[in-house]
Amino acid sequence: GLYHSHKGCQPYEIPACEHHTNGSLPPCKSGGRTPKCVHLCEKGYNKSYSEDKYYGRRAYAVSEEESQIQMEIMKNGPVEGAFTVYSDFLNYKSGVYKRHSHFPLGGHAIRILGWGVENATPYWLVANSWNTDWGDKGYFKILRGSNECGIESDINAGLPRIN
Repeated sequence: GLYHSHKGCQPYEIPACEHHTNGSLPPCKSGGRTPKCVHLCEKGYNKSYSEDKYYGRRAYAVSEEESQIQMEIMKNGPVEGAFTVYSDFLNYKSGVYKRHSHFPLGGHAIRILGWGVENATPYWLVANSWNTDWGDKGYFKILRGSNECGIESDINAGLPRIN
């Protein structure tokens, strides 16, 4: 469940914070604590810890070809990707992101949900993990088909184990 929600086996223990924006939450601090791994569900939850765990059946890499990424999304849903964040990305608000900065800040993992075309520019629709105050309510569009910032070169997917 969400932070302090008391919903789910183990509610999220890390409070929300602002990622690269000025908003209503406190700014994120680097090097935050990692919660202790506890193999118990919260009292009152209707399943045991082991009953509430979900497992993957298979994880695999997806080709960096645009059509292969699209086929994977159509067949099995969103894929995981990674790309290099540049300094101008931090200020993204809307539109299709194309890098203009020459200052890389590091790698970042994301979830690619789909694709489209905006003003004749092809894009990937991506969910970020920096809260809904960042970007376009937590999402962004990035240029598709040219491996912008390496977005198409590190795609992974997985299939759930269904009991």
